Amino acid sequence: MSSIHERIATPEAKGRYVRSLFATIAGRYDLITVILSYGRDRGWKRRLIGLIDLPRRDQSQDPPRAPLRALDLATGTGDIAFALGGRVDAVVGLDLTKRMVEIAAAKASARRGRERVPRFLVGDMLALPFPAASFDVVTTGYGLRNVPDLDGAIDEMLRVLKPGGQALSLDFDRPSSRAVLAAYLLYLNIVGAALGWLLHRDPDTYRYIPASIRRYPGAAAVSRMMERRGFERVRNHAVLGGLMAIHHARKPCA
Repeated sequence: MSSIHERIATPEAKGRYVRSLFATIAGRYDLITVILSYGRDRGWKRRLIGLIDLPRRDQSQDPPRAPLRALDLATGTGDIAFALGGRVDAVVGLDLTKRMVEIAAAKASARRGRERVPRFLVGDMLALPFPAASFDVVTTGYGLRNVPDLDGAIDEMLRVLKPGGQALSLDFDRPSSRAVLAAYLLYLNIVGAALGWLLHRDPDTYRYIPASIRRYPGAAAVSRMMERRGFERVRNHAVLGGLMAIHHARKPCA
């Protein structure tokens, strides 16, 4: 059997592997994010939401403002999409994995009538099924690291944002210290192998995470890529001492 590194060595191979992997882990996804983050994942996502700068939802203002729309990419089971409902008027969550979308949609059905809930769709963040300038906010949690074409994903985020719209991404980072990076990847390999064996009888299942971090350019490089692709006011915010990062960028107004 080929190694995990061989299975994600090219964009085409990575695309196939990621599709298969997330279909396999969808039912365990919420559990794994809690275990690997020691329960801090939702706090990081709340921090991402808190960075969004939007006008208040004041229905009495004259003239009334246009409804605010948000898109959450690689939405998984919908954590960020649900949290966005408190900040905007309409939310769409999109994920490549049908089973993830089914789980997110079931959560939405359970909440309907008690709160504003997102709409969930199966789709590819490299070919978004929306017209240009459709959204005020585009978010993604652990999405950019997983796409086979990072430039293409950034381009699509920029395309569907309205002028002045905001893009935010939460993901793992690559520590600049070689010693810290080595320890970080070793930890993720050991824990990932154990969880993969316990939950799926395949130790490689969650070894994908450190393998993908090795190939990911890191937060500073992703910021530069976003600037080259047309975003402005790009910032990255260190999370967990720099082991994670949140990017926040804007589409130019003109």
